[in-house]
Amino acid sequence: MEEQGNYGANLLDLEEFDEEALKKESDEILEMRFLNGENAKFARTPGGFVSLETRDKTYDRVGVYLTFPLTNPEEYISIREADEKAKEIGIIEKLSQLAEDQQEMLREQIKLRYFMPVITKVLDVKDEYGHAYWNVVTTFGVCRFTTQMSGDAVIHLSDSKLLVTDIDGNRYEISDFYQLSVMERKKLDLFI
Repeated sequence: MEEQGNYGANLLDLEEFDEEALKKESDEILEMRFLNGENAKFARTPGGFVSLETRDKTYDRVGVYLTFPLTNPEEYISIREADEKAKEIGIIEKLSQLAEDQQEMLREQIKLRYFMPVITKVLDVKDEYGHAYWNVVTTFGVCRFTTQMSGDAVIHLSDSKLLVTDIDGNRYEISDFYQLSVMERKKLDLFI
């Protein structure tokens, strides 16, 4: 019986410790930190990554994430730690608030993370067994990929702009559906 009493007391101490740690972590998460040219300096690492130096801390490597990747890629850019937790360090309100060389560095990182070829020509789309097999020409050359027939494989971003996501999560853009030929648009009738 005595052992259970000590176990209960230890559990209570553990809960109090965890509660304090949780409160501290919550406060850090809720604190919005804006990064700009005055309080942050980005630099290229020898391995081609990006590091960050703030007034408080230096990060050997950071991740660059877009908050609004499709609608506003130049604003509200999240800078995160490069580990598996990807804890947010701060937000860049506008990319233009940084020096030109730092803007270009971050744009390079964004292009790598959000690689999205533009489909310029639809050669063929075949529907078989619940999948669509695409054969297209993109801004990076000829490409073949597969999408699910059900679900959100093709999303309308506007009246003419489409986002196509394949079964591996790769994204492709059709900038203007109406710029495609009549035959190409007919091949896409199943998705529109």
